[in-house]
Amino acid sequence: MALRHHIHQHPELGFEEYQTSDLVAAKLQSWGYAVNRGIGGTGLVAVLQAGHGPRRLGLRADMDALPIQEQTGLPYSSVYQGKMHACGHDGHTAMLLGAARYLAATRQFSGTLQLIFQPAEEGLAGARRMLDDGLFERFPCDAIFAMHNMPGFPERKLVFHSGAFMASSDRASITLTGKGGHGAEPHKAIDPVVAAASIVLGLQTIVARNVDAQHPAVITVGSIKSGEAPNVIPQSAHMELSIRALDAGVRDLLQRRIRQLVAAQAQSFDLSAAIDYCEGYPVLVNSAAETAFAQRIGEELVGADNIICDTRPLMGSEDFAYLLQHCPGSYLLIGNGAGEQVCTVHNSGYDFNDRCIVTGAAYWAHLTERFLS
Repeated sequence: MALRHHIHQHPELGFEEYQTSDLVAAKLQSWGYAVNRGIGGTGLVAVLQAGHGPRRLGLRADMDALPIQEQTGLPYSSVYQGKMHACGHDGHTAMLLGAARYLAATRQFSGTLQLIFQPAEEGLAGARRMLDDGLFERFPCDAIFAMHNMPGFPERKLVFHSGAFMASSDRASITLTGKGGHGAEPHKAIDPVVAAASIVLGLQTIVARNVDAQHPAVITVGSIKSGEAPNVIPQSAHMELSIRALDAGVRDLLQRRIRQLVAAQAQSFDLSAAIDYCEGYPVLVNSAAETAFAQRIGEELVGADNIICDTRPLMGSEDFAYLLQHCPGSYLLIGNGAGEQVCTVHNSGYDFNDRCIVTGAAYWAHLTERFLS
C-alpha cells in the first residue's frame, strides 16, 4: 500500500514516467528479475525463469497518469500541479509488483514470466510504441493478460468478457470554410454555422440508419467553434468528433459514411470541408480460450460468487488492444467499488481502492503458477 501511495503522490504523464520506471526497475532487480529498459520510451520488461517449462507468459501493467488537478484531499495526494493518477495505474503497477515479489520468492512455476510495465496508455499508444520497439520479437509470449480497476463494479469482484470488450476510439476534425459577412445580409455570405448545425444532425443518422442496430456505435460532436460576434457571419467553423465502435467493420463504415456525409452536406451549402480523420485505439478483442482460462483462475481464487461472467462490453478504449492483435490473451476488470458515492475514473476526486491490491496481486500469482505449471 505504501508503494501505491508513493506512486500516486508522484504521478507522471505518458512517456515521462522516469521516476516510476526507476522505482519499478529497482524493485524488480532486487528480487532477481532481469530488467530490460527503454522499450517504448520509459517502458520496461522484467523476465524471470524457473524450471525448464517451454511456455512464456506476459502480464502487463500501465504506469502513466493524467493531466488532471487532484481534488481528493488525501494525505498522499499528488505533489505535482495538474498531474494525477486518476485512472488507477498506480494501483495496477502496485498489484503486479506485489505478484512479482511473491513469485520471485517462491518460484513455484516452470517457464518464463515476462512482466510488461507500459508507458503512455492514456491516449498516446504506449503499447504500440513497445511493439514498434520489438516487444514480442524480443519477448515472445504464448499468452498475455492485463487487469484494470473499474468503479461501478463491487469491490474486488473479478469481471470477464470473451470477444470484443472495449471499443475502438477514433477522432475527426472538420473545418468548414464559407464566406464571412454581415449578420444583417446573410444572402451575401456563405454561413458555415448553419452547415455545421446540419452536419451535427446528419451525423446522428449514421448510427441510427446505417449501422446494424445490434452493433453498438457512437458519434459524438464534442466541440463546435465558430465566430465571435452575434451580428457577424464567420468565414469558418471547426468541429471535433469522437467515434467509437465494437466491431472493426462498423468502425470502417463509420469513417466512410462520415466522410461522405460531410462532403455532401458541405456541397449542398456551397462551401468547402476539410476532414482530418485520426484512427486511434482498435477494438479490444479477448480471445476465447485465454478468457475462459482467466475466468477459471478467478473462480479458483475467489470463488464463483465473486466473479462476474460475460459482462456487457464497454465503450471506453484501451491500448492493450494493440497487444491482443499480436498475441492471444485477455483483459479483465477488478471492481473498485459500487454505489452512489463511488467516483469514476478520469475524475479529480477518484482514488484507486487499496483493498484491491492483495486480490489483484494474488490473482496474478495464481494465474502465473497455473499457466506455467
